[in-house]
Parts: sequence; structure tokens; C-alpha cells
Amino acid sequence: MNTYTYQDFEKSEDWAKFVLSAISAHKNSDDYKTAVTADLYDAQKNKTINEYVKFMFTLSGSKVEDYTASNNKLASNFFNRLNTQRCLYSLGNGVSFLQPDEPQEEGDKTKEKLGKHFDHRIKEAAYYALIHKVSFVFWNYDHIHYFKFTEFVPLWDEDDGSLKAGIRFWRIADNKPMTAVLYTADGYIKYHEEGSKLIPETEKLVAYKSTMAYVPIDGESTVVGEENYGTLPIVPMWASRLKQSTLIGMQQSIDSYDLIKSGFANDMTDCSMIYWLVENYGGMEDEDLARLRDRMKLTHFLPADTSQGGKITPYTQEVPYQARDSYLTLIRNGLYEDFGALDVHTVAAGATNDHIDAAYQPMDENAADFEYWVGECIEQICTLAGVDDTPVFKRNRISNQLEQVQMVAQEAQWLNQQTILKKLPNISAEEVIAIMKSVDEEDADRVQLGTEGLVDQPLIEE
Repeated sequence: MNTYTYQDFEKSEDWAKFVLSAISAHKNSDDYKTAVTADLYDAQKNKTINEYVKFMFTLSGSKVEDYTASNNKLASNFFNRLNTQRCLYSLGNGVSFLQPDEPQEEGDKTKEKLGKHFDHRIKEAAYYALIHKVSFVFWNYDHIHYFKFTEFVPLWDEDDGSLKAGIRFWRIADNKPMTAVLYTADGYIKYHEEGSKLIPETEKLVAYKSTMAYVPIDGESTVVGEENYGTLPIVPMWASRLKQSTLIGMQQSIDSYDLIKSGFANDMTDCSMIYWLVENYGGMEDEDLARLRDRMKLTHFLPADTSQGGKITPYTQEVPYQARDSYLTLIRNGLYEDFGALDVHTVAAGATNDHIDAAYQPMDENAADFEYWVGECIEQICTLAGVDDTPVFKRNRISNQLEQVQMVAQEAQWLNQQTILKKLPNISAEEVIAIMKSVDEEDADRVQLGTEGLVDQPLIEE
């Protein structure tokens, strides 16, 4: 497998040819194939079960597809469910930005500088980082975009391992031409596919930031200044220390679950394993016996010549249920445990917060690793945007709210009003700000009303 790096790009003389070769090598890599498979499992199109074909052996020993057998293909949704849980546990409430010793409102200003849809796009980038192993966040002057691993070729530096350049590629359909964009620290250039070649739109790199001047006389705009960021405005977002797709290790368990569940459904469809005992048909050839079996399975009836003692007797066997059900439960529990996810069925109704916290412990451990890498990416984006701030993640979890409110009520005598409001589980951060603002306004009105009746009094000297 040929992997292209930033040093290979620097040595290349024909950029269009290099871009085409790098894309081809990227699509042939193991990581890309894993990411494509992860997309299938994410869409509940589990590859193994959907490609599964039941075979049978003829009496002559030949292997053929068993077209008479039931072939239910039940694909589970574990992959999407577990990855969604991990992603939204940390990012379901959005990303907050709080400078030390500054009120909540200052964090909102940071979010405004990072552009519209910041929370949504960070969440999407983080999700694809989980299932693909990495995604890429592009700072585009005043907002962000994200690129999936299946549409972006990273060009890593061989010396320090940093991302120095990259190629985004896409096509709207298999029969449509490909479009590609080469991103470097010195600008970008766009290509369109024509035949087997890539044709550049411009002869040189285009700067990321351009200053336009409008001339009223001819009504046209002209570029009067160009500027770059000094570094590549694309930041990789990893999802864990392992830097690999969450499909690794999970696929085998999902496949096993789907195959057992589908096999159970097939056995139920095939009439609980009906066997037929055919008497006085010993003179039939093998082909006739096979044809007889197929007809019974397809039409469910068969005439028998009982005058000569022939008859057909069905025998049934119950489908083994308990063993399969126990095995499916075992696999399901193993998936949740290995992924470090919360199975809500293990949390009893009315459980105390101590029990709930214990159930969340594996999720908290994985979330700490996940948030570190997501936070590192966001900090680099903030640097590109000229923002000096630190991201804060508010984890989205269930709790015994009654127990929390009772605890806050017991501590209220030692807390101020704002702290009490922040600790109440059923009041959001935005509501806390609105309530405190309303309280401040009421206090101001009360002070104003209290001073209206005062008049100037002369000093009384003793």
C-alpha cells in the first residue's frame, strides 16, 4: 500500500497528477475501507448479514444456494446507537466557553465568534471521528466546516506527524465527474475531472482571505489584497487515544448477534424444523427425491399412493429457544460493557444517584478521553479564529432529580441565590442567567422606589 505524505507533495512537479494518485492510494488503504464499512453499519446495513447466503449440498455432493430455505437478514443497530450515546453524552448540550473569573455571558461571545451552526458541526465532526477514526475541521474565515475521512486525504508531515496539507474530493454520483480541492498553508486550488485527468480552475494557489474593492463606475469587484493564516486552517479531530474506528473489535460481536438472531427467525419460518419420513419410495432416483423435497417445502402438500402402502409422515422438533436467547443477551451485554456504554435497562426505577453514578462510571472514563481530543481540536480552531478561550463540556446524563433538589434544599442556607439555581437539575444555564437578570432589575426598581420619597434635610447642629 502506497501512502502519500507532505514530503511527497513537496517533491511533486505535477500537482494535478499527484492529487489523482493520492486519492487513489487513499481509497485503497485499509483505514478507508474500514471507514466505508463503518458507514454501512451506521446506516444499519450490516455488511456480513446482508451478504450472507445459505447453501446446501446435493445428494451428489455439489454445493448450491438453498433457494427453498428462509433467509431472513435482521441487521441490528448497535453501532449507531452506541456511538450516538458516546457523542451526545459530551456534546448533546453543545460546547461552552468560559474564561476563568468571567460570567457565563462572556462564553456566549466566544460562540458567536466561531460562527453559526458551530455546535452542530462540531457534533457531526466528532461523530465521524468516532466511526472513521478521525475527521477534519476547516476554519473558513468566520465559521467551520468538517470533512469526513471518506472524502479527505490527509498529507501528514514525516518529521513531526502534523497535518501540513490535504485533499478533499467528492462526486455527486458514480457516473458524474469528481471534484477535488488541494489545501495547503499557502492557499488552495480546485480541480475538476475531465476524462482521466484533473483540470485546475486557476494557475496558482488562491488565498484563504481576499479583500475585495467595488468600483461603482463599471459595477465590478476587484481583489485588492490576499492573506493566509500562516498555517493550514484544517485541524484533525481524533476520537480517542487509540486513533482507530470504533468498528474495530465491535464488528465481530455485531455480526455474531445478527447471525444468531436471523438464524432463529429462519428456523421459526421453516415450520420449526419439520422432517418427513417417506415410505415405499425406495425405488426413486436421487434427483427424484430432491425434487420431492423441494415440492414439499414450496407447496406444502404431496399426493401419496396409499394403495401400495406408501405414505408420508411429518415429524417436528421444537426450535431451541432458551440457549439462543441467553446467547443473544450475553452478546448484547458484552457490547455495552466493552464499549463502556450505559444500558438503561440496568438502572432500576427510583435508583439513588450513587447507583446511577456507578452505572455511568465506564461512560465517564471514555468521555474523559473523548473530550480531551475533541477539546484539543476546538482549541486549535479558536487559535485560528483569534479567540483565547477553553471549551467546557456539560455531560448529558439522567439522575434522580428529587434527590438532587432535596440535597440543594439542605445546603441552601450556606449558598447564594445564583449558586442554588445552578445546582438545581431542572433549570438550564440560560434560565439561570434570565432569572438573575430579572432579580437584578427588580432590586434596581426597589432601590429607585425607596429613594423617591426622600427630600433634602438641613443639618441640625447641636
